[in-house]
Amino acid sequence: MAKPLQEYQRKRDFSATPEPAGKRQRGKQVHALQYCIQKHDASHLHYDFRLELDGTLKSWAIPKGPSLDPKVRRLAVHVEDHPLDYADFEGNIPEGHYGAGDVIVWDRGIWEPEGDPHASYAKGKLRFRLQGEKLSGVWNLFRTHLAGKKEQWMLVKSHDDEARSEAEYSIVEAQPDSVLSDRTLVSRRAKVADQPAKRPAASRKRASSTAKTALPDHLQPQLATLVDSPPSGDWHYEVKFDGYRILARIDGEDVRLFTRNGHDWSAKMPHQVQALRKLKLKSAWLDGEMVVTGDNGVADFQALQNAFDTERDEQISYYLFDLPFFDGQDLRQAPLQARREQLAKLLKKDRSDVLNFSADFDEPVQSLLDSACRLGLEGLIGKRLDSPYVSRRSNDWIKLKCQQRQEFVIVGYTDPKGSRSGFGALLLALHDSDSGALRYAGKVGTGFTATTLASIHARLKPLEVGKSALAKPPTGAEARGVHWLKPTLLAEVAYAQMTRDGVVRHAVFHGLRDDKPAQSIDLERPANKTAKNKENTLLSDLHLTHPERVIDATTGVTKREIAEYYADVAKWLMPQLKNRPVALVRAPEGLSGELFFQKNAGQLHIPGVLSYEKAEAGQAAMVLNRPDSLLGAVQMNMLELHTWNATDKDFDKPDRFVLDLDPDPALPWKSMVEATQLTLTLLDELGLKVFLKTSGGKGMHLVIPLSRRDSWDQVKDFSHAIVDYLAKLFPDRLSAVSGPKNRVGRIFIDYLRNGKGATTACAYSLRAREGLPVSVPIWREELTQLKAANQWTISTIRERLAEVDDPWAQLGKTRQMITARMRKQLGLT
Repeated sequence: MAKPLQEYQRKRDFSATPEPAGKRQRGKQVHALQYCIQKHDASHLHYDFRLELDGTLKSWAIPKGPSLDPKVRRLAVHVEDHPLDYADFEGNIPEGHYGAGDVIVWDRGIWEPEGDPHASYAKGKLRFRLQGEKLSGVWNLFRTHLAGKKEQWMLVKSHDDEARSEAEYSIVEAQPDSVLSDRTLVSRRAKVADQPAKRPAASRKRASSTAKTALPDHLQPQLATLVDSPPSGDWHYEVKFDGYRILARIDGEDVRLFTRNGHDWSAKMPHQVQALRKLKLKSAWLDGEMVVTGDNGVADFQALQNAFDTERDEQISYYLFDLPFFDGQDLRQAPLQARREQLAKLLKKDRSDVLNFSADFDEPVQSLLDSACRLGLEGLIGKRLDSPYVSRRSNDWIKLKCQQRQEFVIVGYTDPKGSRSGFGALLLALHDSDSGALRYAGKVGTGFTATTLASIHARLKPLEVGKSALAKPPTGAEARGVHWLKPTLLAEVAYAQMTRDGVVRHAVFHGLRDDKPAQSIDLERPANKTAKNKENTLLSDLHLTHPERVIDATTGVTKREIAEYYADVAKWLMPQLKNRPVALVRAPEGLSGELFFQKNAGQLHIPGVLSYEKAEAGQAAMVLNRPDSLLGAVQMNMLELHTWNATDKDFDKPDRFVLDLDPDPALPWKSMVEATQLTLTLLDELGLKVFLKTSGGKGMHLVIPLSRRDSWDQVKDFSHAIVDYLAKLFPDRLSAVSGPKNRVGRIFIDYLRNGKGATTACAYSLRAREGLPVSVPIWREELTQLKAANQWTISTIRERLAEVDDPWAQLGKTRQMITARMRKQLGLT
């Protein structure tokens, strides 16, 4: 008898494909049955529907994906069983291998069969309920008698509350993205028209003639994401020009130039239009930047504005860097490298000084960035070599800036002083990323010439209004003598830093922006705060042995980077460690080696560690109160920190308790969110203030601070009563009993961490898992926005810390008591 995964393994070369080999299977089931749907761009885009049964994933390929409409039957071609760990697979299957193409996890969750699933599967008639991130309700999967090399099944939605008309709502179109990551599957199989094909020329000509695509009337540009360090992988880097982004549409003799927001600027640049017309292209969309260079060869944005103001467009150069459409071919899905090769060929025909190819440079990116900054350039644009062209902001294009530079909305100005004319300073604002309201961002009073003071003042006067457009206008001296404006003009400003209140310091004016709407301007933040350009003072005093040892093979993170992380987050982390006994998870050989859980300092050489004997604390314990102690623990190969619910002020009286929500791994994330909300509702009714954090693993931690009054047993009994109360209210969702068998299809709320000496992963601690996720405090309002408990990792957490105030800043100041009323409400006597 063939093994269940024999066909799957026969078709794949696991030395070349990243797909799981599937050598391991779960033993006796102690979890709910999982399902997943993977969106797969192979020879044709389709959806792979997989149901767990008998230790494998029964699989069907659905060409059009699922429909919520009971009237719509979707073909489902039965394919070979896949291993259970395939349910988490996302990535690229290389060309030349079975199923070559990109794969994302489009949906996942648990399925509950009606009746015996084995008998139903054998009969070819499955009826089941889905509880997933996207799909829910009752579904039917049945075998047909349609002819085909493989069994032809049909997937149909049952009539219930989750059903919707396909005409009203297509779920595959409305929700195209991964539920595991921020990936959007984009087919990258298209090729540039003139690439050689493996077929006769006559056949190639016929294919080309039938594949012509109408030239779109409008095209939105691809935008880059701001980062502060270059990523790994196959990238190239171009100069970041300080100019206007312009897209050129060529349809024979009809040449038009559009701003990034679709405004037709053709009349402003006749020289550039003529130069493009001389290329004699049948049809094309070209993407580039309009630039005026100064005597030093560096782009000068103010000179560009002057060229427009004086109608001297012959001074403007058009630097072209992409070719989304050419000669009837839609090249947006072709790799960037192929598009640029075609663009370079076209520009060889140009004999003017107006059109230029934006070159990329073959040297280390850090060296290139250093050179760009020394030359006074704005920075670099990095682009992934195999990336498609998408009309949105993308992580496939990145910006590395030499200085902090930002567009601001101008909301007012002050009167000039002394001999200065025009105005004194411009008042700046940004749109709040959450509310959309304008918030005050400071003033800029330098960087102007006598000419620009006069010309800008002339544009400000007609915009004066009687009331500020700011949600919270400045008061006192900051508001004295201010002329408020209608918020329509934008200023580009460079600045040294921004205060915690969002006000710029040492700002310098660089020009007005007429190419962007004021409504689109909010603070542009780096997508990856690595802080590697500034050596942390904590690290300078640390003697780190084996700093280049790789701790996590999946990311390549080294011991040195672990130390850098803990140094960077020390100001958030140290308040959580202060006076609190801590246990360490140590990984002397990295994640692939043995892990050690250590509660006492023992023979560890950690500077400033406080050690307590069993007679003092009830068991041997250690406390790390100093940042250098924290980094000393890293030198001792620490990865994780786990803390007590009491401090060394009184080892016998806890000052908090913790509820740890631990799910059946097969449950979808939304089940965790719902369970957290249910728990929060009860705690609200009890009158207890709660602080939330992700576990960094699968679940959520709810931390409830207390006054030091009750004993360990009293607090543990109270937390147990909360969990029992919830489990009785929602027995199908929540469990009060530990162990995998007791949480099948449910979430165990762990109260056992509230005994003396028990520990919980500390806020901002790394977790010893692949990717090195972080346990991260969140605001309660953020709960429904979370995608997973391991959403933030060592690579992404700094971005969050730069954007969000500490949600736990008040935890140490919060004191509350367990009252008789609370105990009575839970049935405790």
